[in-house]
Parts: sequence; C-alpha cells; structure tokens
Amino acid sequence: MSRLLELWQTTGIYQLTLPQFAMIVVGFLLLYLAIKKGFEPLLLIPIGFGGILANIPGVDIAVGDGILHQFYTMGLETGVFPLLIFMGVGAMTDFGPLLANPKTLLLGAAAQVGIFSTLLGALVLTDLGIFDFSIQQAAAIGIIGGADGPTAIYVAGILAPEILGAIAVAAYSYMALVPLIQPPIMRALTTQAEREITMVQLRDVSKAEKILFPLVLLILVALVVPSAAPLLGMFCFGNLMKESGVVTRLSDTAQNALINIVTILLGLAVGSKLSADQFLVMSTLGILMLGLVAFSIGTAAGVLMAKLMNVFSTEKINPLIGAAGVSAVPMAARVANKVGMEANPHNFLLMHAMGPNVAGVIGSAVAAGVLIQFVG
Repeated sequence: MSRLLELWQTTGIYQLTLPQFAMIVVGFLLLYLAIKKGFEPLLLIPIGFGGILANIPGVDIAVGDGILHQFYTMGLETGVFPLLIFMGVGAMTDFGPLLANPKTLLLGAAAQVGIFSTLLGALVLTDLGIFDFSIQQAAAIGIIGGADGPTAIYVAGILAPEILGAIAVAAYSYMALVPLIQPPIMRALTTQAEREITMVQLRDVSKAEKILFPLVLLILVALVVPSAAPLLGMFCFGNLMKESGVVTRLSDTAQNALINIVTILLGLAVGSKLSADQFLVMSTLGILMLGLVAFSIGTAAGVLMAKLMNVFSTEKINPLIGAAGVSAVPMAARVANKVGMEANPHNFLLMHAMGPNVAGVIGSAVAAGVLIQFVG
C-alpha cells in the first residue's frame, strides 16, 4: 500500500493544482478557437498545445532543460524567431499598392496612435493604483495596438519578458478577431456616402521602384531610429529577395519552409510562458483589456485620418481603408473591402486597402524601434 500511495503521489493528477487545471482549459480553448473557428490556427494551435504541456505537473518541459524552454531561450530571448518571421512576411509582401498611392502611408502611421495612447493609459492606470505596470511593461502592452504578432513578441521579449505569454495571446487573439472588432468601429465613424466612395484604379508600379523601395526605406528609417533596423531590416531583406527575381529559391524558402518551421517553434515557445504562475495574475486581465483598447484606437485613428485627408484632397479616399492601417496583413484589408462592398457592391477596395495595410507593418516596426530605443 505504501508503494501504491507513493506511486499515486507522483502522478500528475495528484499534483495538479486548480490554477494549472484552469490553464490547461485555456490551452484547450485556444485549440478550439483555432480548429473550430479558424482563428489564427497557425499560431494558436502551437501556442495552445505548448500551454497545455507547460501546465502538466511533474514535467519540467517549460523550465530548465525542458524542450519548450530551450525553444524560448534559443528563439525569443535572442529575438531570432520574430526576426525570421518578419523576413518571411517581407518575402510575401507587395509594396505595389503603397507605391502606387504613397499618401496611404499616412494611414498606416495614424493607426500607430493606438500604441502610444495605450502606453500612456497603462501608466495612468498604474498611477491610479489599479495596476502595477512599469514603463517597459506599458510599452510592451501598447505595441499590441499595432496588430502585429511578431513585433509584439519581439518588443515584449526585450522590454518585458515576464508578461510575454499574455501579450502574445492578446496580440494574436485580436488579430484573429479583426472581422469582429473592426466593422462596428468603421461603421460608427463613417457615413453611408463615405463608405460608398469609389477609388480610381491604381497605376502600374515598375520593377525598379519595387527593388529600390525596401533599400531606401531601410536606410532612411535606420538612420533615424537605429533600434528599428533589426525588424525592418529583415522585412526589407525578405522583400528584396522577392522583388529582385534572381534568388527565387531563397525567396520561396523564406515564404514557405522557413517561416513555417519558425512559426511552429515560436508558438511552442510562447506557449511555454502560459504556465499558471505567470499567466493567472491580475496584470493579465489588464493586458487583455488594454490590448483591445490599443487595437480599437488604432483602427479608429486610421479611419479618422482618411476623413481628415479628404478635407484637403480633391481625389477622395474611402475612409474604410484607413482601418487597414493596423498591420494585420491581409485580414484588415479584406475586412475593409468587405464593409465597402456592403455599402456599394461594385466597390472593390482590397488593393487600395493593401497600401495602408503594408504601411501599418512598417509603422509598427518603426514604433517598436522607438519604444526599444527610448524605453529599453
């Protein structure tokens, strides 16, 4: 009997605590959302599964020499995984719509207002005694407003690794919920007539422009905000491989095999930070709440910037594409197109919305560099 009792006490069932059980349920919830609802399955499946593994008692898979902790140390503490994903995203990006209509860059810039306003909001809530966020943590929370998962993970890994799990889940959850969160904001800030605005066809962009743009962009931004160079550098390098047309094998690898492998490892590494003792704290609720506020403000700022630009422009912009200024590529652009077609079935805004959408990726990378440079 003593042997049986000893065996029972070594089982995971005996050692399982209520917080660990709750986090295992959260892991299953993430898997359900990914598989059943199709919410960011490429990330939520490895994150959810990693979260389940991290909360199984008696198994040190997410600490010490555990495999998930090794993934975290190798890829997130060093920042390698988000940078490699940015390279793959760059290889899949077409700067054509942005180059054809450069003023949409302003829409991507405006959407970053959500990042900095949320940073200030987190600090105000801390001053009021509601939460206890440091300025580094507030900056990491604010970057959720960029709706760019790799950027959020990169910034959190540098500024506030202790809340990385909550930030990653919030960032990817809100990216997945773009079709639910954005349309009500877009409709509330625009009139029927504005949603019906038809935009002229974009001009053709030459190959030379597409090759030169990532090089010029990198040099200009890196000279002003050096801390943005790693993220933007990998993004521009991936895009240059694609547009050059002479390294097709490298471009294809970055777009497919490499980014898929890194996505798996990154998701499992993030899942390792969903252990109950790190995730089930009051600050997690604040992160989720502030992340939603950041994303909503970014969406609204993009729409309002488009309306402001129309005041001074004879060639009108459909304000709906301003919502694509958050860098949830290409989902935000698709949502703008969908809402536009609801107002006018013959109004195709997808390619127009890709301009601010790509600008949002650039804007979030620059904002991340600014935060790291001045807060880190």
